[in-house]
Amino acid sequence: MTEDLDDFRQLAKTFCQKELTPNQERWIAAKQVDRELWTKAGEVGLLALSIPEEYGGGGGTFAHEAVLYEEQARSGDGGWGVSVHNGIVAHYLLAYASEEKKKEWLPKFASGEYVGAVGMTEPGTGSDLQGIKTRAVRQGDEYVINGAKTFITNGAHADLVVLAVKTDPEAGAKGVSLIAVPTDTAGFRRGRVLDKVGLRGQDTAELFFDDVRVPAANLLGDEEGQGFIQLMQQLPQERLIIAVTAVAGMEAAVEQTLAYTKERTAFGRPVFGFQNTKFKLAEAATEAAVARAFLDQCIERHLKGELDVQGAAMAKLWTTERVNKVVDDCVQLFGGYGYMMEYPIARAWADVRISRIFGGTSEIMKDIISRTL
Repeated sequence: MTEDLDDFRQLAKTFCQKELTPNQERWIAAKQVDRELWTKAGEVGLLALSIPEEYGGGGGTFAHEAVLYEEQARSGDGGWGVSVHNGIVAHYLLAYASEEKKKEWLPKFASGEYVGAVGMTEPGTGSDLQGIKTRAVRQGDEYVINGAKTFITNGAHADLVVLAVKTDPEAGAKGVSLIAVPTDTAGFRRGRVLDKVGLRGQDTAELFFDDVRVPAANLLGDEEGQGFIQLMQQLPQERLIIAVTAVAGMEAAVEQTLAYTKERTAFGRPVFGFQNTKFKLAEAATEAAVARAFLDQCIERHLKGELDVQGAAMAKLWTTERVNKVVDDCVQLFGGYGYMMEYPIARAWADVRISRIFGGTSEIMKDIISRTL
């Protein structure tokens, strides 16, 4: 943390408390945040934080991103897909789009005019990205795309989707390419916003592509077949983002439970007065402190360009497994009220479960780590 980051944290905290926290129940009922939230965030400078200023971005680093995601987690929000927009999609464009396309698209990401999504998962394919079926066929100066994606964060609002497709179905991983698809293109359809266990205010949707034609210039990278490598290059940052949210979630859960158990009485004394409560919270606070130390180390490595695939996998595996344990223990200390959705701890309990699945399951993380042993 620096003075600049401290100042930015105050901005992010104020925005999240004002714009996110009061709207949770309404967004959960609608299964999506307000579209205007994106332009509000753009106006105060919370979008495209780590994109260079020459493309309209904030000119910051991943540290600025981490601060925003921490404050979002602490606000109790699980609906706004800003981490996908800022930390994932914008960086695919920055790293692999042509100079012309970067200048066309990234300023719109910074202003909130465009919302970004990434389309990897398909109805029959999750972690096995080599097995995707969505097909892109080159016809002259265009690609014709057919297929379907599911579990797409920002799917209902997305204006631009970075889409994983097969340009050569016979080439396995070498046949995967990434193509940016504007959602106002003919043949693109949105399916339903999915009914999830947690993150219920997030517009996770199905997307369909029926003879969608986009310019060949929308291919990310210099040539076809680079998609799998591009995904592998960007996934460490995605997994680090998930770890950031997990650790902030742990810290928030401990803070909420500590306050509750000191106010709530049972058998004539505060719940915190019981040895079991003290010991459980001591364990939870220790888990959060250890996870925070490891996470900060990983962020420092990432800022230096030194965080490798295995290190990011370790960060995601450890923090997501621990946040699930910590939040579950905290729910227990709330008793029956911990099961009521008006309490943030109950929403957090449902929200954190997906962290062991998306961005690569815990089992995939173990497989990645084991390859280096």
